[in-house]
Amino acid sequence: MNITLLLSYALTVLLLIATPGPVVALVVDTAARAGRRQAVATALGTNGASLVLIAVAAAVILTSVVVDPRWLAALSLVGCLFIAYLAMGSLRQGRQDDAARPATRGARGGWWQGFAVGLSNPKDILFFVAFFPQFIQVSTHAGHSLLLLSLVWVVIDVAILGLYIFMTQRLIASRHHHLIRLTSGGLLLVIAVAGLFYNLDALRS
Repeated sequence: MNITLLLSYALTVLLLIATPGPVVALVVDTAARAGRRQAVATALGTNGASLVLIAVAAAVILTSVVVDPRWLAALSLVGCLFIAYLAMGSLRQGRQDDAARPATRGARGGWWQGFAVGLSNPKDILFFVAFFPQFIQVSTHAGHSLLLLSLVWVVIDVAILGLYIFMTQRLIASRHHHLIRLTSGGLLLVIAVAGLFYNLDALRS
């Protein structure tokens, strides 16, 4: 096993996942809005979505199947609309007083919401197809390498999102949670709008 290559991969994944995006924004928003339990469920849902996308990417790598970018762009448009819907809900709730907010859904709803957001950009398949081969030499067998790279991704993903949940719950006063919801909702909305323009342009090209 190439330990140096594996450590390089782990560091790259750490930086990628820690960078705020729709998943981080959703998990932080859920932690501020509904508490640790539902935030953890949401994080596990996004992690499950990552596994699905990684599995598809691994199949593409091992079988050399060609994926149509236009098809992925069309699916991404649907995902952007869903993220925009979540963003508007987060912004709306962020303006409400804690006492006036409706009761939040259980952990099951958090998991499915996280899973849906995780799948909202199927173009991640193309990212994984381009990313994993750079580290495929981590072992002498391609299948074993892909499995190891996937496991490392999952472990780092869960750890980073767990850290975001901890920071939101323990290090930020509850009176500031509405500001977190507004910030997270705004970030989700920006990501959704940018994604809509990007994917519409991809479909026209």
